[in-house]
Amino acid sequence: MTVQEVSNLLNEWAPLAYAEDFDNVGLLVGDYNEQVTNILVSHDALENVVDEAITKECNLIVCFHPIIFSGLKQLTGKNYVQRVVQKAIKNDIAIFAIHTALDNVAHGVNYGMCKALGLQNVKILSPKKNHILKLTTYVPHKNAQALAETLFSTGAGSIGHYEECNFQLEGKGTFKGNDKSNPVIGTAGMRHTEAETQINITFEKHLQSKVLKTLFTNHPYEEVAYEITQLENKLQNVGMGMIGELETPMPEGDFLSYTKTIFKTGGIRHSALKGSSIKKIAVLGGSGAFAIGAAKAQGADALITADLKYHDYYQAENKILLCDVGHYESERFTKNLIADYLTEKISTFAIILSEENTNPINYF
Repeated sequence: MTVQEVSNLLNEWAPLAYAEDFDNVGLLVGDYNEQVTNILVSHDALENVVDEAITKECNLIVCFHPIIFSGLKQLTGKNYVQRVVQKAIKNDIAIFAIHTALDNVAHGVNYGMCKALGLQNVKILSPKKNHILKLTTYVPHKNAQALAETLFSTGAGSIGHYEECNFQLEGKGTFKGNDKSNPVIGTAGMRHTEAETQINITFEKHLQSKVLKTLFTNHPYEEVAYEITQLENKLQNVGMGMIGELETPMPEGDFLSYTKTIFKTGGIRHSALKGSSIKKIAVLGGSGAFAIGAAKAQGADALITADLKYHDYYQAENKILLCDVGHYESERFTKNLIADYLTEKISTFAIILSEENTNPINYF
């Protein structure tokens, strides 16, 4: 199995197209054509993790956080990022980062948090915008169903818990080919009227090239008439954060103790106690101050996240309990999720969970 094939498997689970614009995901170091020996799964790709990969004979590191966020202008080893890249290259070790692509999927980072907390009725907190497109095309009646079926095979026509969704209208289309045309139906130089079906089908943005390739390959016409429209609908099963409910409400003090235990954190920084019980909980792994408004709007009693700043706590306004458990701690279940997924998909070599603790923050 090559690095490319492993990348394809990860992309099926957490499409890189779901990553945030600021992020740097995918293969950061290495060759897609390289044959994989073993995979080391880690939270971060640091020097000690590369050393571990060398020791355990792994030539691919699949990590959550990308080691390279911005462009490298030199490789002199003057900082930890350059040293990691140098060591990986010298030892033919590839590094693949998944980061916010995994943040945004329904069974990713935030699902891991919800599962650990035992939350029920979970759903995406902030569904992703501008990721649903609609294809409209026109095809002879007799070819309509066959074309729709091939488009379904790409993943188009999936809406929430439903698949193979499309809308069709029947009408008449006209066309007249010039002297360079070679029409499948009709004669060049003569206007032709054909009984056609208009097919309307939605798809996720990252599928566009696949959908269009399928359309052009399977459409009977020499020239395919089509339109792509971006929809305002939110992608309900993709987005940042999740929200769910505890089976039994907890007093705030008990909830904070429970959360501290679950995330194995050295301490929780939190907003003022409201004097009410906690049942509905929003979670967002990593830096999640931007989700405070969404959590309040959905009636969450508490938001568990990380990296809250001084003024962020004022946004609680006695309506929500804001809990900062620490960046690493909020994402602590992530590398296990990645390892479990790859173990399920790959049986030809070892998937090894890194034993290195890459949390840079310590508690006194």
